[in-house]
Amino acid sequence: MEALRQFLSEHSSNGLIPWTAEMAAAQHFGLSYADVEDAALGADLLPTRYQRNQKTISVENQRTLLHSRVVVVGCGGLGGYILEELARIGVGTLVAVDPDVFEECNLNRQILATLMTVGCAKVSAAQRRIAEINPSVKLIPIHAAYEPEKAAKFFEGANVVVDALDSIPTRLALAESCRQLCLPLVHGAIAGWYGQLTTQCPGEGTLALLYGRANETKGVEQSLGNPAFSPAIVASIEAAEVCKLLLHAGKPLRNRVLAIDLLDMTFDEIDMSQRGGLTPGKCETGNGTCSEPN
Repeated sequence: MEALRQFLSEHSSNGLIPWTAEMAAAQHFGLSYADVEDAALGADLLPTRYQRNQKTISVENQRTLLHSRVVVVGCGGLGGYILEELARIGVGTLVAVDPDVFEECNLNRQILATLMTVGCAKVSAAQRRIAEINPSVKLIPIHAAYEPEKAAKFFEGANVVVDALDSIPTRLALAESCRQLCLPLVHGAIAGWYGQLTTQCPGEGTLALLYGRANETKGVEQSLGNPAFSPAIVASIEAAEVCKLLLHAGKPLRNRVLAIDLLDMTFDEIDMSQRGGLTPGKCETGNGTCSEPN
């Protein structure tokens, strides 16, 4: 390890390690890119790809992201952007869960959908895309539908779970699984010009309050559709919320729903704390928290 750190130090400039040096180190020492990145960050050296992060995210926090594991359920309009952004910011392990393949109608809004990926499994396209963006990030594809009985297996070792679904019953089942497993869940939904977000912290039942009386199987997006910009905006806020949770930074959207109207360009906050049932349960398991900085 000392030899690796010496190698990285000799190939650094102003505290930055270029990608060519990371590749050379991985080949020379027979290590993965993630191992090389971990060693660099441990030596207070920042891979150049994260240079524009450093005014916002410290080297220590960058290493925290590398050691984090996030599960994204759904790899369509929201999920594709979320995976891309989390990979670019350096979250070390991403688990993508989705049973579908890309269709031509996905081309208007899903970043992973191209003419070359139509007919391909969404999780496979995500794996290839992430490998091209950041080889230090491991994407684990699960080409299957989320089911409650599989939650413990799918979410093993996760710090945060992200909801990028379009089915209300499945979304509620996902939220209940996260509540039982004491995992924070970042929720996002889109429809036409509109979107909404919230974070359900371990032990809470925020989504049950939000959707519990809904009779529809699919959300309102089935009637309103989704233009290209709606998933990009909501997914970006979801990605930011995930990073806040991983780094224990800022104030999570706990007990609050952020309602977005892009047609009138309004962002409204709905207070859920007065609606009851949001007291956290006793959590003795799980790797994630919703703690805020002191």
